[in-house]
Amino acid sequence: MTFTDYLMDSALVLLVLLQIKERKLTTKAIVRPLIIVGIAVANYLHGIPTAGNDLVLVAVLALLGLLIGVASGQSILMRRGPEGDVLARAGWASAFFWVLGMGSRFAFLIWINNGGAATIGHFSATHSITSGEAWTVALLAMVVFEVCGRTLVQAVRREQLVGRIAPELV
Repeated sequence: MTFTDYLMDSALVLLVLLQIKERKLTTKAIVRPLIIVGIAVANYLHGIPTAGNDLVLVAVLALLGLLIGVASGQSILMRRGPEGDVLARAGWASAFFWVLGMGSRFAFLIWINNGGAATIGHFSATHSITSGEAWTVALLAMVVFEVCGRTLVQAVRREQLVGRIAPELV
């Protein structure tokens, strides 16, 4: 793992931890994780391996990422503020799902770099995973689908709240 890997994973985890405090859910706040994941894709996606069961691995981890992202986005606490702004707060459930996704990839990479490579090599050979690139793409797909799933749920929920009548000022 490179310093950049640690930095990107840490930045994505930090984004959710910072959201534990209620704040206005702006377009900028919704787009920020997409920009970070876009940088990751630009740095790590060099092609999509299609031999053996590479695409199956990519699809399974992408689906897992999507499920985690949707669960995280759905468990964000949202409401309209007194001035009509949409306010959001990542509760413990949302933070749990987000850290589960980011943390599992982070732990996987640390494990690979500290003795787990032989186990993954055996698993890959047994299940027709043809290269380390397949694992890189699968883990990248997982993060992309997690971020996109969470972001889409947040955006939809925000739009639903914007359409409602603002609460009465007390």
